[in-house]
Amino acid sequence: MPITPIPSVALTVDTVLSTQLDAAINNKTKPLGSLGMLESLAHQIGLIQQTVTPRLIAPTIVVFAGDHGVVEENVSAFPQSVTWQMVENFLANGAAINVFARQNGCALQVVDAGVNHDFGARSNLIDRKVAYGTHNFAKAPAMTREQCTLALEHGAALVGRLEGNVIGFGEMGIGNTTSAAALMHKMTGVSLHACVGAGTGLSAEGVAHKLHVIEQAVKLHANASDALSVLATFGGFEIAMMVGAMLAAAERRMVLLIDGFIVTSALLVAAKLQPAILDYCVFSHCSDERGHSQMLDHLKARPLLQLGLRLGEGSGCALALPLLRSAVNFLNEMATFASAQVSEKEA
Repeated sequence: MPITPIPSVALTVDTVLSTQLDAAINNKTKPLGSLGMLESLAHQIGLIQQTVTPRLIAPTIVVFAGDHGVVEENVSAFPQSVTWQMVENFLANGAAINVFARQNGCALQVVDAGVNHDFGARSNLIDRKVAYGTHNFAKAPAMTREQCTLALEHGAALVGRLEGNVIGFGEMGIGNTTSAAALMHKMTGVSLHACVGAGTGLSAEGVAHKLHVIEQAVKLHANASDALSVLATFGGFEIAMMVGAMLAAAERRMVLLIDGFIVTSALLVAAKLQPAILDYCVFSHCSDERGHSQMLDHLKARPLLQLGLRLGEGSGCALALPLLRSAVNFLNEMATFASAQVSEKEA
């Protein structure tokens, strides 16, 4: 079930450039390492863009929306209709992601990847609907191979429309923490109990029921093993579309801003297909959704923020964007010891 072709993601390793970046960072008027993670972030962005003077151009957060048939199993505290209602909220500029993207000078695009609703022609909604929601993976694979491939290809093509070099990933889809938990378990081998959380606010009994539903589905689909088969079996259209978009963005040497639990589940699949994609990823935050910290541990990722968020929508990406700007700006604008005529540390 290939995406034709799977985008090729190159490693960012360049020892000469890496040494030049280290020198540029260390020669700024500060003690060595005193800007902490901003220094490693500046170094990473420089390697991605292959320059010692990186720039952030037209950052865009793309929110992918889709519905999940597994909601039939009562795995969510909210009805499925909330998916399309929240899409309308995005289009009306009323959601948290609208506020945060606007205040931080970031463009926002909303994609209908597979919402169970007819929106009609809307100038500010990108229609890439694969179907009106996935199948219930407690009974059958969430999508066909053809649907999964189409979602991947739509995601990759959407990246080709972007003019900038920074993309943040957001999502909306009632039931998608159930899909993400199943993907996490299959991609990492972490126990299902550690993967399944409260999502939109389930009680302890609700979480136990959700766990049971996923356990039974994993047994039903025991033959799903390779990354794309697992994605088609347990994923959502919005998750599959993010996988395709992530791969295409890394192929274009863009900075990928990764949000929370659901977005990281898509990255787990993308990283199985192209491990070098992780060089391009900046992890905006650690979500409070159970399992996300272990996802990050599995990927050996260091999140920029830990704010107790578990909203999704790409909210963590928008909040982290000023840190990326700070990393690039200090590298480009801060004086060196020589230019400022400041004495350096004595040996």
